[in-house]
Amino acid sequence: MPIVDTPIEGLKIFEPRVFGDDRGYFFESYNSKSFKDGGIDCTFVQDNQSRSTFGVLRGLHYQVPPFAQAKLVRVIEGEVLDVAVDIRPDSKTYGEWFSIVLSAENKKQLFIPRGFAHGFLVLSETAEFFYKCDNFYSKESEGGLLYNDPQLKIDWKIDLEKLLLSEKDAILPSLGDHRAFK
Repeated sequence: MPIVDTPIEGLKIFEPRVFGDDRGYFFESYNSKSFKDGGIDCTFVQDNQSRSTFGVLRGLHYQVPPFAQAKLVRVIEGEVLDVAVDIRPDSKTYGEWFSIVLSAENKKQLFIPRGFAHGFLVLSETAEFFYKCDNFYSKESEGGLLYNDPQLKIDWKIDLEKLLLSEKDAILPSLGDHRAFK
């Protein structure tokens, strides 16, 4: 099974089996039965895609119930550092984060269950980021965490002075002050 557990419960890496030859490659990026067999049982209802340049950091975002979202994220061009922070209040790993490099080359995907803040930083010249969600977006349910929260101590792998942030992402609250996820 190409689904691997991470140290944080529910957070899973999907490493697809890629079939390549001199014509190119083929892989199955999603199969509901295979994912269910690997412990991911979601009905995805929305696909999103973004394009960004080097140094763009998007996140750390989440939505509170009833519009909380699980996500299946991947990169279809370029490379990003993808980060998920556990904000489930009763979790033994509350406040812990996990990062992984996702790229068009490695074709890995990260499944992020409900109850996580999520963000990514573009490491290549450009990147196209694609993700599936199991719930619809709701502006009223938005929440977020500050990317450089001293309590989290996330290693973004580049000089933070090179980051490009939206105004909204630059003023998100810290873990101790964020909108509660219940």
